[in-house]
Amino acid sequence: MKKKITFISDTHGKHEYLTSKGMGNILGEGDIIVHCGDVSNMGRTHEIKEFLDWFSNTPFTHKVFIAGNHDFGFEYATTIAPEYIEKGVHYLFDSSVEIDGIKFYGSPWQPVFYDWAFNLPRGEKLAEKWSKIPVNTDILITHGPAFRMLDHTIGGQMVGDEDLFNRIMEVQPKIHCCGHIHWAYGQKSFNDVEFINASVLNERYEHENKPVVIDFDTETKEIEYI
Repeated sequence: MKKKITFISDTHGKHEYLTSKGMGNILGEGDIIVHCGDVSNMGRTHEIKEFLDWFSNTPFTHKVFIAGNHDFGFEYATTIAPEYIEKGVHYLFDSSVEIDGIKFYGSPWQPVFYDWAFNLPRGEKLAEKWSKIPVNTDILITHGPAFRMLDHTIGGQMVGDEDLFNRIMEVQPKIHCCGHIHWAYGQKSFNDVEFINASVLNERYEHENKPVVIDFDTETKEIEYI
């Protein structure tokens, strides 16, 4: 059975553009939507509520998201209100959820990036977070990219995490999706893993990139871009 999954990231409070009728409702609809973090500008309470009000009402059966480095509020509130859970929203914080036989795992951490949220130094502390990724994960969601996997900045610097890359090679999820580095939007296949950077905003925080949409076969675990 195929499930239509849509990936987005780094909406930074500009999520309503994606469902605007004037812009053609480019988000569309489907079975599952995944947001890879940076739902807000600063993670203030009203920003998070505005996002969750919108996200919970998108035309998808299940809605999965993680926090990003701009989402400070989730450093202190690690759960969401029951009203959103009842609408099919799954918030992952170093945790898993299985939906229609597809196993998702989400984590918000990334290497130190200025003084933002969910920062950890490269090396032992980040590697400890990645060690929690279950070996049976089908779709891995992190905010930051893995090293050399859609992690290049506008200046060409590779800023992804090497320990995350190494753990992905061990776990072998079917998909690793991320955001964080807007410039690196796109898809890349490597060693039987499909890497997706789903940032919808460009470096100027303008809408430029479309959501990434796939069909995921729950029996064969084959992936087809739509």
